[in-house]
Amino acid sequence: MNNNLRIAMLSVHSCPIGQPGGRDTGGMNVYIRELAAALGLRGHNVDIYTRAHDPRDAQSEILSTGARLIHIRAGAVEEMGKLTQYNHLREFYDNLEAFRAAEGVRYDLLHSHYWLSGEVGLRLSTEWRVPQVFGFHTIGAAKDELGLGDGEPAIRLLTERDIAQNCHQITAGTEGEKVSLLKHHGCAGNKITVVPCGVDLKLFRPLDRGEARRDLGLDGSPTVLFVGRLDKLKGIDRLVQAMVMIDIPESRLIVVGGDEYSKATLERLKNLAAGLGIADRVKFIGAVPQRELPRYYSAANVVAVPSYSETFGMVALEAVACGTPVVSADVGAARQIIKDGFSGAVVCGNEPQTLAWAIESWLQRTVANRMQLHDSVSSYGWSAVAEQVEKVYFNVLSKVPAG
Repeated sequence: MNNNLRIAMLSVHSCPIGQPGGRDTGGMNVYIRELAAALGLRGHNVDIYTRAHDPRDAQSEILSTGARLIHIRAGAVEEMGKLTQYNHLREFYDNLEAFRAAEGVRYDLLHSHYWLSGEVGLRLSTEWRVPQVFGFHTIGAAKDELGLGDGEPAIRLLTERDIAQNCHQITAGTEGEKVSLLKHHGCAGNKITVVPCGVDLKLFRPLDRGEARRDLGLDGSPTVLFVGRLDKLKGIDRLVQAMVMIDIPESRLIVVGGDEYSKATLERLKNLAAGLGIADRVKFIGAVPQRELPRYYSAANVVAVPSYSETFGMVALEAVACGTPVVSADVGAARQIIKDGFSGAVVCGNEPQTLAWAIESWLQRTVANRMQLHDSVSSYGWSAVAEQVEKVYFNVLSKVPAG
């Protein structure tokens, strides 16, 4: 077997160089980009295929050594909703195949992300006679179980079950996600491999808090930070409510995340803060480039993750890598990332009072050696994660006859 693989990575619905905090540009995009780069450094060649959504983008661009991003036309070259994109999957497949054939490329395997990509991946896997490894990132049926939104479309639920039953291997970020997959999709347990998400340990490291605050135009007030989409699933409402209950009058909340699709939610959150009498203590920044996040993490005294659910929880990982303690609901990999009393606290649920007690406690503490927090998550570097994913690839290839 060739030790240097040629991998087709599918991320149909969103471009993996997007800015975190937007509607479709969360942790999955960071995961795909960083994993591809780390695999490239291990000698593999990774082509990431995504739907063309911006006419200014070149069809093909180099992301890093061994990693390339390829924009495939499917429908209008513009932003569009996921269900609209579903209607263009056949065109995506046809144009991807035309691009691949023109280049004469043959792949050893597919690694698809999210249900739209998995649908295309099932067909490509059959046509190319190569295995498909699949990552859910979120599970539609599990989201529905929480009952927080309007419900996932039936086509997503059916497609995810089809993918779970027919792909060759599934990667899950945590044991909890594996249990959820077994519950909702009934696939064999040995078909799911738990591989954590990673963090760029060179980018995410402690910066001087005073300098970070000056750069961001912040004063010395005790600071709580939220980073993520302005999505009900993220529990941001609970965090805003918790700020009222923190008995430190000068404390403030900085919210990083949101885009043009979040305007209604942003207005609602601002009204919530105003109604609670804390409008002057809650600052909404909007989405920021990933390279700027360490400055925000380092400026904060504590990072809050009040989510109802997380597949993994990259924000907690990035924050601890920056030497900032985290107060998190018991979601995703929180208990693996956060060492209670050392790098933060994991609380049961996300009730505002529960969050407030834990956040207030950490606002009153000083972390003596922030590099110790950084070092506590050193096993989550992308090189280590890529090595685990590589093992998944070779294990799958050893079981699937060559095409």
